[in-house]
Amino acid sequence: MLSARCQSAAKLVCRQLGLHFIMLGHGEMELMETLNDARRTEFKTALSEVGLELMDETEVILIQNIKKTIQQVVLHPEILNEEAFSSYLSKKLKCDYAYMANLFSEVSGATIEQYFVTVELEWIKEMIIYGALSLPEIAQKMKYSSVTHLSNQFKKVAGLSSIHFKALKDQRKFLIAETSRLGRKSTQ
Repeated sequence: MLSARCQSAAKLVCRQLGLHFIMLGHGEMELMETLNDARRTEFKTALSEVGLELMDETEVILIQNIKKTIQQVVLHPEILNEEAFSSYLSKKLKCDYAYMANLFSEVSGATIEQYFVTVELEWIKEMIIYGALSLPEIAQKMKYSSVTHLSNQFKKVAGLSSIHFKALKDQRKFLIAETSRLGRKSTQ
């Protein structure tokens, strides 16, 4: 993922070299043309001069596979079966965890663990919003040691407690219902 400054620098390099590109999600860009070896070296050098690095296809695929595996484990935490995520990831992707962790951090600006927690938190928010499970049930499903541990992690990442988040959700549902009720009354 490229920061705004990095995106601007990469765009400028592409324009200077007459390369066509499209911006993808998460600040990534893709070149529209295939580069021969000489042109690729020229592009790598120009990027390096502005402090950027060209990722090769295998690195891009590895990052995508890391993200996909994180999403799978967040949705199905039982996959780990008491195994540490780092060793599960290494086995699944057949790659050294330290290498993956360094590459992921360089590319995304966040550690694998930070990304994992962010994805996990988004899933927990969805479970709270849709109200299918109580907080203790969510904590158990997501393999947290306690509701307190879940709440502390939630507050650390989201900036508010899970209970406060749930209260805001309930308050919003009430306001929507009340607005709908008042709207129906006024049309009668």
